[in-house]
Amino acid sequence: MRVITGIARGRRLETLEGEDVRPTTDRIKEAVFSIIQFETEGRAFLDLFAGSGQMGIEALSRGAKTAYFVDNSRKSVETVKKNLKTVKLESDAKVFQMDFHSFLSMNSKRFDIAFIDPPYKTGVLQEALNIIPESMNETGIIIAENPLDEEILSNYGDFVLDRQYRYGKIKITTFRHKDFIR
Repeated sequence: MRVITGIARGRRLETLEGEDVRPTTDRIKEAVFSIIQFETEGRAFLDLFAGSGQMGIEALSRGAKTAYFVDNSRKSVETVKKNLKTVKLESDAKVFQMDFHSFLSMNSKRFDIAFIDPPYKTGVLQEALNIIPESMNETGIIIAENPLDEEILSNYGDFVLDRQYRYGKIKITTFRHKDFIR
C-alpha cells in the first residue's frame, strides 16, 4: 500500500493484518480521489473507520487542510499514527480511538469530505450515514464504500445520492447536500 500522489507520493504505508481487516485497494483509492480531485485541496477530511489511515493520508498528501482519523481499534490507531509519522503529516492530522457514534456526538468540527468504509454487511454503514450529515458542511461530500449487495438509501438527512460507481464487487456511493447536487 502506497501514497498515490501529492507531497507524500510513493511512500509505503503499513497495513493491518488479520481477518477483520479489509484495506481499500489502490484501484478504489484512485477512483475515489478521481471523483474528488478538485475538492480536496484546503478541505477538512474525515476518515471514519480509518484502519491504516491511507485515505486520510492520501487526502493530506493531495493538499487537504486537515484530516481526522477515527477508529475504535487500538491497533488501527497505532498504525495510523505510525503511517502519519512516516509521511511526515502528523501536524495536519487528529487521531481518535473511539467508536464512530461517540466521535460524531462529541465532535463540533464540520467536514468537507467524509470517507466511510465500515465492516461490510453489519448495518454500521447505514447507522453512520444516518448521523454523519450533522457533521458535514453543506457544500461537502460523503463517500461510502460498500459491497454491491449491501442496500443503502438514496438520502440521509439533507444529503442525497449523487452518484454510484461499480468496481467489481465494490460500490462507491457519493452523497451531496440536496441544495448542492450537480
